[in-house]
Amino acid sequence: MNTKIEEISEMFNPGINHPAYLLRNRLLNGIVKYVGFLNGKMLDFGCGAKPYKSLFKVEEYIGIDFQGEGHSHENEQIDIFYDGKKLPFEDGTFDSVFSSEVFEHVFNLEEIIIEIKRVMKPGAIILVTCPFAIAEHETPNDYGRYTSFGLKYLFEKNDFKVVSFEKLGNNFETLMQLRIMYLHMYLLPKFTKLIFVKPILQFLLYPILNLYTKIFTKIYPNKQDLYMNNLIVCEKL
Repeated sequence: MNTKIEEISEMFNPGINHPAYLLRNRLLNGIVKYVGFLNGKMLDFGCGAKPYKSLFKVEEYIGIDFQGEGHSHENEQIDIFYDGKKLPFEDGTFDSVFSSEVFEHVFNLEEIIIEIKRVMKPGAIILVTCPFAIAEHETPNDYGRYTSFGLKYLFEKNDFKVVSFEKLGNNFETLMQLRIMYLHMYLLPKFTKLIFVKPILQFLLYPILNLYTKIFTKIYPNKQDLYMNNLIVCEKL
């Protein structure tokens, strides 16, 4: 599939010197794997800056978001804002829906899943990613973490068929990503007054730790009871 990965910003397609490389790399590769499932008129729910838009080959791409989230929407590419309860579309409007790293910020998630289903055509496909092991973020609007069982249950309960489900990352990768982010968020800032030390540490630490993880994750047992992200593809029945 010819997807334009090179058009994705560094934040969502970072190099090995980035502290979130392990998480973002797994996430991007997972989305790329399933973009072909989505077509026609597509809704990007919680679109923000539409970071993955270049991956999709759809007839129409509409992004919707909620004004009251825990971050600024300045310079984002939101087509429509909604009130957090009702989507401003007719029944059966969309052929497909995409939502990445949004569900954890939706307090009334089951109500919103029902509302998303309403605006989907019968047989329409939805692709969702959301975190499992990650620190609180965009506070105070961070409301939930979903296990593989919980997320599948929410969709199946609301008349969706699970087409595919993947856990992104394994135990070792997840533990390493959490450690790297701890270094990035809490330890390296202590060197802010040392102008030259912090950039050198960042330049050396992140690539070494990320490369170490990429190598040794192939050696350690591939267990996934702890993982970074959920990825689920469902069909509206």
